[in-house]
Amino acid sequence: MGNNSKFLKASFLLMLGGASLTYAQVTEPEVSDSTDLEESILLTETVIVGKGIIDLEEDRKTPVAVSTITRQEIQDKAVGNVEFPEILKNTPSVFVGGQQGGFGDSKMFLRGFDQSNTAYLLNGQPINGMEDGNMYWSNWSSMTDVANAIQIQRGLGSSKLAISSVGGTVNIVTKATERNQGGMARFMMGNDSYFKGTVSYDTGLKGKWGFSMLLDYWQGHRKFGYGTAGQGQSYFFSVGYKPSERHNLNLMIFGAPQWHDQNYSTKSESQWARGNYDKKYNNTYGFLDGEATNFRRNFYHKPVANLNWDWNINNDLALSTVVYASLGKGGGTGNLGSSSNTTNVLTDSGLIDFDQIYANNLADDDGIGNNGGGFKNGAIRSSVNNHFWYGAVTNLDWKINENFNFNVGADLRFYKGDHYRQVSNFLGLNGWQETKRFEGATPYVVTEAFEADPWKALFKSADESQRVAYDNSEKINYQGGFAQLEYAIGGFSAFVQGAVSNQSYVKIDRWNYATETESEKVNKLGYNIKGGLAYSFNNEHTIFGNAGFYSRQAYLDNIFVPNSVDLYQPEVDNEEITGIELGYRYNTRALKVNVNLYHTEWANRFESESGQIDGQDISYLFPNLTQLHKGIEVDFWARVTRKFSVRGYASLGDWQYDGESRVLIRDEDFNITEVAPRDFSGIMVGDAAQFTFGLGTQFEVCKGLSFDADFNYYANNFAGVDPLSFDPATDRQDQIAPFALLDAGVTYEFKLGAQKVRFRGNVKNLANTQYVIAKDSFGYGWGIGRTFNAGVQVNF
Repeated sequence: MGNNSKFLKASFLLMLGGASLTYAQVTEPEVSDSTDLEESILLTETVIVGKGIIDLEEDRKTPVAVSTITRQEIQDKAVGNVEFPEILKNTPSVFVGGQQGGFGDSKMFLRGFDQSNTAYLLNGQPINGMEDGNMYWSNWSSMTDVANAIQIQRGLGSSKLAISSVGGTVNIVTKATERNQGGMARFMMGNDSYFKGTVSYDTGLKGKWGFSMLLDYWQGHRKFGYGTAGQGQSYFFSVGYKPSERHNLNLMIFGAPQWHDQNYSTKSESQWARGNYDKKYNNTYGFLDGEATNFRRNFYHKPVANLNWDWNINNDLALSTVVYASLGKGGGTGNLGSSSNTTNVLTDSGLIDFDQIYANNLADDDGIGNNGGGFKNGAIRSSVNNHFWYGAVTNLDWKINENFNFNVGADLRFYKGDHYRQVSNFLGLNGWQETKRFEGATPYVVTEAFEADPWKALFKSADESQRVAYDNSEKINYQGGFAQLEYAIGGFSAFVQGAVSNQSYVKIDRWNYATETESEKVNKLGYNIKGGLAYSFNNEHTIFGNAGFYSRQAYLDNIFVPNSVDLYQPEVDNEEITGIELGYRYNTRALKVNVNLYHTEWANRFESESGQIDGQDISYLFPNLTQLHKGIEVDFWARVTRKFSVRGYASLGDWQYDGESRVLIRDEDFNITEVAPRDFSGIMVGDAAQFTFGLGTQFEVCKGLSFDADFNYYANNFAGVDPLSFDPATDRQDQIAPFALLDAGVTYEFKLGAQKVRFRGNVKNLANTQYVIAKDSFGYGWGIGRTFNAGVQVNF
C-alpha cells in the first residue's frame, strides 16, 4: 500500500506607494500632526459607505483579537512584486507561504488554519470560493492599490455573518469615491525586470456626485523561480451619489485580469538533483523555438461590481445594504495526457524539451494525440473554472437607548460554476482524440485551441464538443439571517450574536453520463452563536472574553463523490467549531500592549486524500476528524521618541489532531469500503509555523526621510506524514528548520511646487537567507531569496 498524500502537511487541510507601521489596535503610523494621527487610527473614518455592512472591531465596545493595516503601510510595503498576504505577516499567528509558486500564488495561514477556513470580506462581501472556500490571490492582483485598510480579526471576530471564520476574518476596505479632488501617478521597478505603472484621479464630491478611477499595468520576467513570468492590468471605477444627508450611494467596479506562469512549490530530491539543486529550478518550464514556455500557467479575469447604499432613517436607526456580482473566467494549464511521457522529455539542464515534443508530434502519422502513450501526449490543456456569483447583504442598526444597540440583517448568495478542460496548445498535433467516461461513449476529435489569456477567456471558451477530460457544473444558493444585541454601561460591555443559514447544492455532470445528469438538490442548515464580555478599569486597562459555536455546512467538494452526481454515503454532516478567547489590552499614547489566549476545537471535519493499493488509484476518506488549536499571542507598539517607534509580536501555538476518525477507501469505480478507524491524537498540524516572533521599527532621519525594518522569525513548522502508517507514539514527525527574515525600506518625500513627490524602496529578505518553507509528500520547497522594488509617486 502506498499513499501520495498531503495529509497533515503544514495545515492539512488553510491598488497606491510610502512609509509605515501597523499592528492592529497596537499600531500607530508615523504622523506629522494630531489630525493625521486621529485619521490614521480611526479605521471607521476610512469607510465612506457601507458602515453597517463592514464589520470592524472599532464599532464594537466588547473587543476581539484584531490587527489593522493602514492605507499608508499597504501602499509602502505591499504594492508591486509583493504578495497581498505578505502585508499581514507582521501580526501574531500569521504565516505566509507559497510565494515561490509565482505571482499571486501565496497562501496565508491564520492560527494554523488555511485560507479556506479563514473568511475574507471585500467591503462586507464574502469572496472565499463558494465550492471549496479557497482564495486565489492572483484573481485579486492590485487589490493593495485600491485598499484603504485591512483588518484581521483572529478567531471569532466581530462579523455578524455565518461565514467560515474558523481561523479568523480578514476585512478588506477599498477606496470609495473620494471626498477631495486630486490624482496620482506612480512608476515602480523591481528585480527580474519587474515594472508597474499606476494612475488614479478623484473628482471629489461635486454637488451630489463624485467619481474616482484607477488604472494599472504590471509585468515581470519572473517572480523568483525560472519560468514564472507574469503580466496583468487592473481597473477601478467608483461613482458616488449623495442626494441628501440621509442617503449615500456608491457603485464600485474592480477587475484585475492577469496571467502568470507557475512553479511547483515542492519537488522531490531526484527532481531537485535534475535541476542541479538550483533553488530557482522549475521542472515544468522550457523553450519552444526559443520562446519560454511552461506547462503550467494561471490566467483569470474576475470583474466585481458592488452597489452600497447607506440610509440614515433617523438619529437612532440606520440601514446599510450592498448588492454585488462577480463574473469569473479563466483557469490553469497543464500537460494533456500521460505526464510521464512529457515531463521526462528533458534537456541536459533539466528543462522541458518542448522542441523535441513538437518534432515528435509533427512526425506522427495522423497527428492526432490521445491518452495511449508516446510523445503525442505533449499537448497543453486548460482546466477552466468559470462562475457567475451575485448576492446581497443588508443590516439594520437600531440604537435602542444609551445602553442597548441592536442589529439584524440578511445575507443572500447565488452561485453557478462551470468546470471543464479545453486544449490551449496542440504543440504540433492536428487534434486530440477524446472519449467520455460512460459505457458505450463514442470517441471524437477536438481540433480547436483556446489561448490561456484572461481577456480572451472573458469572451471565448470551448463549447461542449471541444471539451476534454471532464465537464461539470454546480449551483450553490445560500440564505442567511443574523442578529446581534450589545449592552454597555460604565466600563462594562457585553454582546450576544447569532446567525442561521440554509445552503443548497446541485451538481450537474455532462461527462460521466450518456446525457446531462443533475443531482438531487441537497439542503443543509447551519448556524452560529457567540457572545462576549469586557470590562475597562480605566482608559488604559481592559480585559475581555469571547466564546462561540459554529455549525458550518461542508463545502460542495466534500458533499459529492468526484466525477459523479452521487452524494458521499453516509452523507457528510456539518463541521462543528467551538472557540474560547480571553484578552487583555493596555493602551496609552506611548505604549500599547495586547495579550490574547485562544482555544479552538474543529470537530467532524471531512477530508479525502489520494493513494494507491496494488497499483490501483484509490482515495482515503476521513469523515470525522478533529483538530485542537490553542495558543497565546502578544503584540505591542511603543513610541520611544517622537521620531522613533518600535513594535513587535510573538505567538506560540499548539495545533494538533485529536481522537479517532473513521477511514473509508474509495476505488476507481467509486465503491466504498470501511477499514479500521485511526487514532490521530498527537499528530501536529503542518504547513504553518506554530511559533512566530517579529520586531519592527521606523526612524525619521529628518523631515521627509525615514527608514523602517521588519524582522520575522518562524519555528515549529511540522512536515506532513502518511496518515495510515505514522504512529505518533513511536514515530518522529519531521520539522522544517527555523528561519529568520529581515525586510527593510526607505522613504523620501518632498514638495515640488504644489505637488508632492514620494520615493519608496523595499528590500525583502535583505540577508538573502536560504531556507526551506514547505515540506510534504511530494518533497520540499525553498523560500524565495532577496527581492526588491523601488518607485516614485507624484500626487497632484
